[in-house]
Amino acid sequence: MNETTRTYDVIVIGAGPVGENVAERARAAGLSTVIVERELLGGECSFWACDPSKALLRPVVARADARRVPGLGQAVAGPLDVEAVLAHRDKMSSYWKDEDQVDWLDSVSVDLIRGHGRLTGPRKVSVQTPDGGTVALTAQHAVAVSTGTSAALPSIPGLDTVRPWTSREATSADKVPGRLAVVGGGVVAVEMATAWQALGSQVTMLVLEDALLQRMEPFAGELVTDGLREAGVDIRFGTSVTSLAREGGEVQITLADGGHLAADEILLATGRAPRTWDLGLETIGLTPGDWLKVDDTFRVTDVADGWFYAVGDVNHRALMTHQGKYQARIAGAVIGARAKGEPVDDTRWGAHAATADNAAVPQVVFTHPEVAAVGLTTREAEQSGRRIKVVDYDLARVAGAHQYAEGYRGQARMLIDLDRGTVAGVTFAGPGVGELLHSATIAVAGEVPIDRLWHAVPAFPTISEVWLRLLETHRG
Repeated sequence: MNETTRTYDVIVIGAGPVGENVAERARAAGLSTVIVERELLGGECSFWACDPSKALLRPVVARADARRVPGLGQAVAGPLDVEAVLAHRDKMSSYWKDEDQVDWLDSVSVDLIRGHGRLTGPRKVSVQTPDGGTVALTAQHAVAVSTGTSAALPSIPGLDTVRPWTSREATSADKVPGRLAVVGGGVVAVEMATAWQALGSQVTMLVLEDALLQRMEPFAGELVTDGLREAGVDIRFGTSVTSLAREGGEVQITLADGGHLAADEILLATGRAPRTWDLGLETIGLTPGDWLKVDDTFRVTDVADGWFYAVGDVNHRALMTHQGKYQARIAGAVIGARAKGEPVDDTRWGAHAATADNAAVPQVVFTHPEVAAVGLTTREAEQSGRRIKVVDYDLARVAGAHQYAEGYRGQARMLIDLDRGTVAGVTFAGPGVGELLHSATIAVAGEVPIDRLWHAVPAFPTISEVWLRLLETHRG
């Protein structure tokens, strides 16, 4: 056993994309910075979520689109090359090695300590290293936790005997299960059902609710449901699992209605939990396993003296990588400003306030059809008490959709804040709509007046012409 003591201006625990960005921005502000990571640099997104899942889905969606393009249908009529798809997934996941990430940290002069970091008191972190040593760290200014989340597993009798898939196994599996049961109806569930059905699994979705993607506009879940069923997925709504067992290599699933289902693998896509249970939170008066509540500058509100920050999924504000990186850019800048005694602009849309977390969070669901959304949904707008006008348009009526694919189906919705005269939320559902999203994000985050949007002319013939059609519908 050996022990080393070091002092830095800033300590970051967790080297996923969020933690890396916090560390880089703090270092750019002139602060000495160390990052602590017990697994792979790049975290969940690089190795078990964003990158591998989209690598699995891109061939699936491209083939589905091509099948509806005149002259291409025959060329893509056959099955996917599973070996090539999985090899592409492995490449996009850097073969689960993080040397490139280490090189990047070196290039921005951030120190790395591999090991399990735990708080031991205010501004104090102890790291247990893989060689059995201990590194005792002290922060002069800030400790930032960016440890993210892990799969939240339900309490089901027999769960510990079946070795269920979580999102990690679903994105990294090296062979296609003959039969895959997916429990859940959210983003992970629908994306992985899309991917594995196309790769050759017979997928059955067991959904407790009566619709998919319930946090989004209802038409989005309906269109995704239709797309999954057309691809061959068996979707069972209002269904829950009461017990599990693995017998002879099969997962035996007992359902609440007394029915039974056999599968080769079962994916539990039933939510996320914060990775805070073994961080030493009890040493600073917090409860292990809890989400970390923060203000708009990412200071943890229940810790005195303002030295403790929580950035990314662990604060439960917006559980998406791009939003976590946005938070990290702000957190790194605000830590730097406070360390130097510079003014902090934490007003709405200020340089040091994460306003977009509440007003303009973009999200794409990479199914076929895709779903892209930013800002409020109709339900959220109604709950907020704002005066909102809902404007809908059938995407299939746009000339660009006719060019995109035969039999195009899609829907667009724009929410107008009647008191402010701005766009409060936008949802698109249809093939190829993910690339429409940033224009919507700019409209919402920029609070662009509707009257000015009328002068933003979309190119013909593109699907983005839906903006003109939405505005025309609004004007009547």
